[in-house]
Amino acid sequence: MRARVVVVATIVAVMGVGFGLGNLHPFGDPRVEPAEGLGTLLRGAKMPAEAKAVLVSKCADCHSNETRWPVYARIAPGSWLIESDIVEARKKMDLSRWEELPVEQQQVLMAKIVEEAKSGDMPPLQYRLLHWDAKLSKVDVQMLSMVDKSADGSETALDGDGDALRGKTVFEKRCTGCHAMEADREGPRLAGVFGRRAGSVAGFNYSAGLKNSGITWNDATLERWLSDPDLVVKDNNMSIGFPKAEERRDLIAYLKQ
Repeated sequence: MRARVVVVATIVAVMGVGFGLGNLHPFGDPRVEPAEGLGTLLRGAKMPAEAKAVLVSKCADCHSNETRWPVYARIAPGSWLIESDIVEARKKMDLSRWEELPVEQQQVLMAKIVEEAKSGDMPPLQYRLLHWDAKLSKVDVQMLSMVDKSADGSETALDGDGDALRGKTVFEKRCTGCHAMEADREGPRLAGVFGRRAGSVAGFNYSAGLKNSGITWNDATLERWLSDPDLVVKDNNMSIGFPKAEERRDLIAYLKQ
């Protein structure tokens, strides 16, 4: 009986110390920002309502001030790890501050959202282990892939031709990780791509979906492809899109040369 009392007393003491140390915040205190309600997030954001809903339901816990704090999140040292993850998550993307960001930064974040949703990198594994419902479904990923569209799913058209010189800069910054103009890399060579049938570079291992798509690359098809490859061909190996319409226009002008 005495041994049991000692064990219980020890557990209570350890928990007390844990709760006490939980008041320390060595990696920052994300609780200082007041929560205003999930309904306040992304109210003025120019994106489809379905994409907003997924971001709020699946991402706001770490990427906004609307974090849910379970009891175990107040016991050190586990609380320190949780707080550290949330502080870093909000630095990368804070939905509570979305409308304060410059448009260009919003567009960069939109591209990152699409890329990480499709790759399965988000939410991270350590979060999904404790929140089983946080895993993105196929429908969630599809909705997030539309995040860079306007509320009605359309895009603002740009008049005039793109700038090939700016397009070369876009290509060098965004495309050379997988593509080269004159040689096959992870993606096929892109010299002469304008006017070429999709999936037709001899010797390159295309996905079956792209190879059998029947697409010929022109202004319209490249515009749709660069905006969101998955909406053009579901079975494809291209992992990124270009949310900024001006970048797409300039890149197409470069590829047309």
